[in-house]
Amino acid sequence: MPYFFAWRAAVFAQQPPPLNAPSPSLPAYEPGDTAVRRIAGWRLAVLWPFAMLVRLWGMSLRFESSPEDLRHYTKRDVPVAFVLWHNRLFLAPEIYRRWRRPRPLYALVSASQDGAWLTAFFSLVGMRTVRGSSSRLGREAASALVEVQRAGHDIGVTPDGPRGPCYEVKPGALIVARRTKAPLLLVGGTFTSVWRLKSWDRFILPKPFSRVRMQCELIAPEQLADRDAATALLQNRLLALNPDPDGGGAAGPTPRAPGSA
Repeated sequence: MPYFFAWRAAVFAQQPPPLNAPSPSLPAYEPGDTAVRRIAGWRLAVLWPFAMLVRLWGMSLRFESSPEDLRHYTKRDVPVAFVLWHNRLFLAPEIYRRWRRPRPLYALVSASQDGAWLTAFFSLVGMRTVRGSSSRLGREAASALVEVQRAGHDIGVTPDGPRGPCYEVKPGALIVARRTKAPLLLVGGTFTSVWRLKSWDRFILPKPFSRVRMQCELIAPEQLADRDAATALLQNRLLALNPDPDGGGAAGPTPRAPGSA
């Protein structure tokens, strides 16, 4: 399925819609650079059933949260950077739909063909992305993502994306977070029943109509001053918030899917 393949191709994941908010100026490659792949025409139409399926799937999930965590998720007076493990990306559209609208939520997505499928999917569910890659485009796109948040919009970051190792915080996500000087909201999700994909992160798909316990922790910008300490803080807190569905305990670093390289 192109949709699930595209999920795994995200660089920094999350998602966003315009909703009458002015868009920040994006790098010149966004509207027309040939290095940025796009999906249009009949291919975009093919994605529509998947978009509707995922919407209905997400709406069927029974989200639970403590009053304190719910206050953090629904507090919209300042923009935040959502930080979640790559294998929990399926939760992101529902976090936005249930708790963050109408504030836009933006993601940095690969400039590749795989990223194009993800961007096209987001467009069908009212979201927007900033496109980039691991080279020049990635650096410029990361700067654009910082501008997006400074303009007052939420952003989403997967600190172990785009290709792992799983459950390991990499410096790129932290650099973006430190530059925005915005609070980080670490996302935690535990599940009663899931399917796992055979991807590098063993991507998690909560089964329809199952319960999802949503937790979170707010990290102030001042706690990110020291890079090594901040990396350890994010790693430890995200692991504590996200028990692995297969292990029963805290998610351990770099697990391997059966049969994966």
